[in-house]
Amino acid sequence: MAAPNERVVSALLAAGVAMKPEFEGSDKYEVVPLLLANVKWGGVELQLRGLEARVDLFADSPWDFGPVVNYRGKRDDDVSGPVKRLAEIDGAVEGGGFLAYAFGGDRNGQGEIRLEATVLHDVSGEHDGFTASGGVSYAALRWGPVYANVDAQTTYASKDFNRTYFGVTRAGSIASGLKAYRPGAGFKDVSAGVTAGYQFNEQWGLVARAEVTRYVGDAADSPIVKDGSKTSALLGLGVSYRY
Repeated sequence: MAAPNERVVSALLAAGVAMKPEFEGSDKYEVVPLLLANVKWGGVELQLRGLEARVDLFADSPWDFGPVVNYRGKRDDDVSGPVKRLAEIDGAVEGGGFLAYAFGGDRNGQGEIRLEATVLHDVSGEHDGFTASGGVSYAALRWGPVYANVDAQTTYASKDFNRTYFGVTRAGSIASGLKAYRPGAGFKDVSAGVTAGYQFNEQWGLVARAEVTRYVGDAADSPIVKDGSKTSALLGLGVSYRY
């Protein structure tokens, strides 16, 4: 039985707005909701990052492990440029898992390093491919009400994934004017980001996220990316609440 002053459930919730590219490789941006959540119940934690949800089954351990579900948004004719004349891609549901390990850091967590790997596979039949990503994060600052984490990540994508999101069929080439292109599997991007926040009090605070992604390999050679941009960014700002 939990002690009277021990919370069985704790949570960090954040909501705000963010700017991100209309689709992978686009140089045009759209405003989207920014949603973050960590809800811990006993030794299990539900984590929400935008349209990705995961359950950490080892929340009280340096190891993190559990299932992941992600929704990858659609790409239709409601976008800018010649890509709007390509065949529509519906939203895809992806499932998989993640494994992470954290070590180091002082009693406030500053200096902690976290290594993570995530694998996702399409379970909706939209692109029939998979992605595997690996990353590292570092708790760079824990100073009173101010905190900041820096991170870096790279993503490997299967042939089916890359051909769905970066390929151009012959019919698509005729319709859009983009060169026909059939990419293969390989690393598709590298990214780096900063997450920073400020706590006004024990409950309320501000959280901000800035991230830059650079497309590489066959993804970078895609006519879709060449017509748009090989470098994309995400900027977000939200209000956080701790319970």
